[in-house]
Amino acid sequence: MSSTRGQLFGDDNNSSSLVKNPLADRMRPSTFDDFVGQLELLGPGGGLRQAIEQDSLQSIILWGPPGTGKTTVARLIATVTQSHFISFSAVLSGIKEIKTVMAEAIDKRKHLGRRTLLFVDEIHRFNKSQQDAFLPQVEAGDISLIGATTENPSFEVNSALLSRSKVFLLKPLTSEEIVTILKRALSDSEYGLGQTRLTADDKALNSIAQYSNGDARVALNTLEFASTIAMPNTSSATTKNIKEHAINAPKVIDTNLLKKVFQKKTLLYDKTGEEHFNLISALHKSMRNSDPDATVYWLARMLEAGEDPLYIARRLIRFASEDIGNADPRALMLAVAAKEAVHFIGMPEGNTALTQAALYLSIAPKSNATYRAYNRAAEDADKASAEPVPLHLRNAPTALMKELDYHKGYQYAHNDENGVTEMSCLPENLSHRDYYRPTQRGLEKAISQRIKELNRLRKKESIKQNKRND
Repeated sequence: MSSTRGQLFGDDNNSSSLVKNPLADRMRPSTFDDFVGQLELLGPGGGLRQAIEQDSLQSIILWGPPGTGKTTVARLIATVTQSHFISFSAVLSGIKEIKTVMAEAIDKRKHLGRRTLLFVDEIHRFNKSQQDAFLPQVEAGDISLIGATTENPSFEVNSALLSRSKVFLLKPLTSEEIVTILKRALSDSEYGLGQTRLTADDKALNSIAQYSNGDARVALNTLEFASTIAMPNTSSATTKNIKEHAINAPKVIDTNLLKKVFQKKTLLYDKTGEEHFNLISALHKSMRNSDPDATVYWLARMLEAGEDPLYIARRLIRFASEDIGNADPRALMLAVAAKEAVHFIGMPEGNTALTQAALYLSIAPKSNATYRAYNRAAEDADKASAEPVPLHLRNAPTALMKELDYHKGYQYAHNDENGVTEMSCLPENLSHRDYYRPTQRGLEKAISQRIKELNRLRKKESIKQNKRND
């Protein structure tokens, strides 16, 4: 490994002081050639790497899940650039610190002709006014902003700031890339675990890589913790030399040891962030596409990551009306029952009620006719002239109302042999509208026939009424 790695961590390059830092911190690469992953951006010829090495970097947003190298990229920029580099965290800084940094940047540009590269970790934690404070100096060229975020910049970064920045997406590391990082940590005697005589077979390293879910920091933290509880391999020792063998034998990390290390996989999830909406979208679309296997997988992903089960229940209820509707009215009943079951028995027992409902919704016949009917009616309610309720549909509880013809002409459907009259119930300007257009799927096929029959009976009643009037 490169001996310059310590330069990323301050002025003290003594490895004995660095060993106190976490393994994930010590193993940060010090050059782009040491960087693992993100080849499209940071490999040879990568656009971001070229801009950094040529010191021509403009304002950028580094967006990606934890442990993909955002902070490391910023630190590499600090070692390459000739610009004044300032780093601070949105967690620890506020508007006062921002104004101080902006004033310093203006001074550097004015007196030294040097621009400032400002790295803001977790920029999504700054509110709108705090982010706005960067704009004048970004616009003037006094600073180039490097923001790092795990959240979608479209939602978490001001549009004005976003329009002046180039967004680079850092992807989760592959299992192969994680294994490469782990092997490097095991062999590095200066900053890694090379002096511990620790061994780990490929199966164990692959297990850590899968557990880490693309997060290099989680992988290295797991390896470091495993190294503290690993025991020497004494399988080949005899009774006489077992103590000596235990002292000299290398420590072993295997899958049996990792069972003690792994408790519960930490899934990438934020109940208010993009991944929350990504997962509920995946669940919704899987049910809509009548895919029960995908449905139960995305449901499990959300529940195992700690999503509020009642939130999921509410989404199932909405789905039952929006995407199934009258094609299978039982869907709504089951979704509501699942919500009541979860509320009554709690979790984790309630997960089967949600699963039962979600699976039923996924295989039920689909129709969005109810959803579309409401949208058509809502559009007319919003845009069409809001005519008063027809007089014949109004109640007339007082003599005055009766004198004003309230309720006059109302036809009581139960008095008709077919239970339907020719009376129009829409305002006159909308009497031609048909909002509900059932599909030919599920129960709606029969409903469609019923509506046709009702229309036929209304027409028949209308003809009778016209003859009586004549």
